Amino acid sequence: MRPGASGAALHAALTARFGAVASPVRVGDAEVEILRPPRAEDLISDEDFARDERLPYWAELWPSAVVLAGEVAAERGRGRALLELGCGLGLVTLAALRAGYRVTATDYYDDALAFTRANAWRSLGREPVTRAVDWRALPRDLGRHDRVVAADVLYERTYAALVARAVGRTLAAGGVATVADPGRVAMPAFVEECRTRGLVVRRADRRPYDDGRVKQKITLLTLGRE
Repeated sequence: MRPGASGAALHAALTARFGAVASPVRVGDAEVEILRPPRAEDLISDEDFARDERLPYWAELWPSAVVLAGEVAAERGRGRALLELGCGLGLVTLAALRAGYRVTATDYYDDALAFTRANAWRSLGREPVTRAVDWRALPRDLGRHDRVVAADVLYERTYAALVARAVGRTLAAGGVATVADPGRVAMPAFVEECRTRGLVVRRADRRPYDDGRVKQKITLLTLGRE
């Protein structure tokens, strides 16, 4: 679909292509609807997986994203820049926009960026800046941001170093990064990788998540520069 398509046109295109459905999600004191594909597993492509083990994790609404979105929604972002690493369906980006941040949403998947734009338009009538980003080849012009956030991005061991590098490269002096994680395999190594890059853990809060079907404990790891 055209990158410059209007919110209405983008919404219509995603609905037609994916049979997209809207799911209500509670974020802080508000309820929003998130447009998403009905079944992420239907999007698995043998060709994509053979090329670079690509799987459509972006199409799921993960508990870590719900918890992180609630945290961000309660902040005062006006005048501050926020970068999301791995925006998926755009729930955290939507919360950041509602909080007043200037948001840049990034993901490896163009479809994720399209859903993020559509979901922001559905709820707010405006969209974030979006960029396709491969953590293995970070663009040099991503800039520095007051807030860097990511939800459930440590599900592969190799992502520990990649995500730590991305945070280190994009977090402004005096900025705060938050990574929401349900206990993925790369979390301990990520903390160590952050330390080697001059990033320290300021706080690690455990938050319960229970939607009646899934129960998890989500860690909100807050990082800053030494």
